[in-house]
Amino acid sequence: MIKTGLIGCGKVGDFHAHAFASLCDSSFAGVFDADYSRAELFAAKYNVKAFKTIDEFILSGIQGASICVPHPLHAATAVPLLEAGVNVLIEKPLASNLEDCDRILKASKKGNAAVGVVCQRRFYRPCVRLKKAIDDGKIGVPIIGQVNMMGWRDKTYYDSDPWRGTWKDEGGGVMVNQAPHQLDLLLWYMGDIDQLYGVAVNLNHPYIEVEDTAAAVIRFRNGGIGNILVSNSQNPGLYGKVHIFGSNGASVGVQTDGGAMFIAGISDITEPPINDIWTIPGEENKLWDWKIEDSHFFNSVDTNYFYHERQIENFLRSLLGTEKLLITGEDGKKTVELFTAVYRASVSGGTVKFPLR
Repeated sequence: MIKTGLIGCGKVGDFHAHAFASLCDSSFAGVFDADYSRAELFAAKYNVKAFKTIDEFILSGIQGASICVPHPLHAATAVPLLEAGVNVLIEKPLASNLEDCDRILKASKKGNAAVGVVCQRRFYRPCVRLKKAIDDGKIGVPIIGQVNMMGWRDKTYYDSDPWRGTWKDEGGGVMVNQAPHQLDLLLWYMGDIDQLYGVAVNLNHPYIEVEDTAAAVIRFRNGGIGNILVSNSQNPGLYGKVHIFGSNGASVGVQTDGGAMFIAGISDITEPPINDIWTIPGEENKLWDWKIEDSHFFNSVDTNYFYHERQIENFLRSLLGTEKLLITGEDGKKTVELFTAVYRASVSGGTVKFPLR
């Protein structure tokens, strides 16, 4: 078993605490939060210790910890743990800027400790099926990739936590907070980026500092192209989709979110994820059966916790040496590099080449 702990006792922190308390590979030991009274409430709920400082947290012998604090605090929180040899799983994104990503990865090497990044949608059955089809060569080479996410966030959402909607405390808008799941999937399916042009704007949220909408055109290193259109400005929120088109003319896709965009600790998942496009020769007629099967499975589990549990289970088993860590710190940095490139292109008005400094 891995002795586990949690830093950041907010809404999404409850998902991690629930998993640490439930999984057989975890011995849940304690929590830390900048607000000690909030940590005490969490500790009482899960029958663990509330630590007053991160140093106490580290000295307790915790081996694996989840970090669930606001994005700009990820590096400041993760670095001392990693340097002390504590393995960490960080809520997406890895950080809000590339400098902090590099600090985290450097600390990981210094302390010989692992870093994982939460992107639990990789564990959705339709997402796994899509990845396997690509890896098996069923669409040839993936030559076109699309992300289309039309969501909504209202003022109540931004007022629910003081850090939301600010550059200093959130680190960005829809690209940093809502889109990383779909961006991660795009990179998982299409591979690394060569260059990008993008724009980020605020269309109808005058009470926040950050963008509510962003778009990008991408050239991938494999020669393929892609586009991204993500927004928090569509009321009601509609869907999140990732579609991949192959060199043999076959297309595969997944709708990861439908009906309304999920908000951790505030709303439930409205519709099950499904494969919404599938034109692989000989498999076209399987789409409807998969939709039924995947919907039944999705509705049979507690979706608020199940997929976080699967990723945390993978994190723990990777520490035990029985599984490969599915989403690494290096994977997390690629997503940060992508949204950083969109911000830079939006300011410069030009194309941004990868890798970024």
